[in-house]
Amino acid sequence: MFLENDIDRSRRRGWIEVICGSMFSGKTEELIRRLKRAKIARLKVEIFKPAIDIRYDEEKVVSHDAREIMSTPVPSSSNILLLANDVDVVGIDEAQFFDPELPHVCNQLANAGIRVVVAGLDMDFKGKPFGPMPALLAMAEYITKVHAVCVECGTLAQYSHRTVVSEKLVVLGETEAYEPLCRTCYNKKNG
Repeated sequence: MFLENDIDRSRRRGWIEVICGSMFSGKTEELIRRLKRAKIARLKVEIFKPAIDIRYDEEKVVSHDAREIMSTPVPSSSNILLLANDVDVVGIDEAQFFDPELPHVCNQLANAGIRVVVAGLDMDFKGKPFGPMPALLAMAEYITKVHAVCVECGTLAQYSHRTVVSEKLVVLGETEAYEPLCRTCYNKKNG
């Protein structure tokens, strides 16, 4: 169980890193790269993802280019505190799908001397801030914004344009449901 007053951990310095961007921008790929490097450094790493994300695998975090790392699917962010036992680094993928308590959870972990690396969409398909991501971005020590390539004009893309009809906020999908667009092309397609 996670102990907030862990003396050994309190001597270390924790922090929060956020990797954000649109779909197909390489967020998960960068998360996996950072976590694998931490493992090479012999740090104890735990990786979590929302239980609803079963697109590529039920347990692994998998990038669009098929890179993968084992993870623990959890139904809510509070489970992360219960499962992050004696770790140096916590990785969290698809942060936008977590509940509003995720920033508090990440803050508790960082305050206990744990490096927290979070990846997620910063905007939903409507171009609005997504879930707990704005709060995470506000409290993070390090932020990396990655970009996809606009499928219409080839410039940098920061929007995840939904190509299927649905007003639901969360529609799990890949290239059959979303495409990356730059601001100009996104605005053209969305009136």
